[in-house]
Amino acid sequence: MPTLFERIIAGELPATILHQDERVTAFRDIQPRAPVHILIVPSKPIPTANDIADEDEALIGHMFTVARDLARHEGIAEDGYRLIINCNRHGGQEVYHLHVHLLGGAPLGPMLAPGS
Repeated sequence: MPTLFERIIAGELPATILHQDERVTAFRDIQPRAPVHILIVPSKPIPTANDIADEDEALIGHMFTVARDLARHEGIAEDGYRLIINCNRHGGQEVYHLHVHLLGGAPLGPMLAPGS
């Protein structure tokens, strides 16, 4: 069964697409945690960071250059932003299709609460 992200990539579900090429799709998160919250998703379904293969190296690098370009386009590059990849249950992963969260537009605070 396709993931939510596969259905967005295929155009079956609505999303505010900010970038799409043959390797990745980037769209606004529907439950933003910051003024700018964009998800960058590979077209190839990779369930978790643990499932990244050696041959995916260029794809993963491309996800980061797309994130950089989107941060510039959104006007958050100079002040700063955060890139997050969650992996599995303890890492907070909710959709099992690898994705990078690009967050910014305001001070984001500490990465984790003390004692987490």
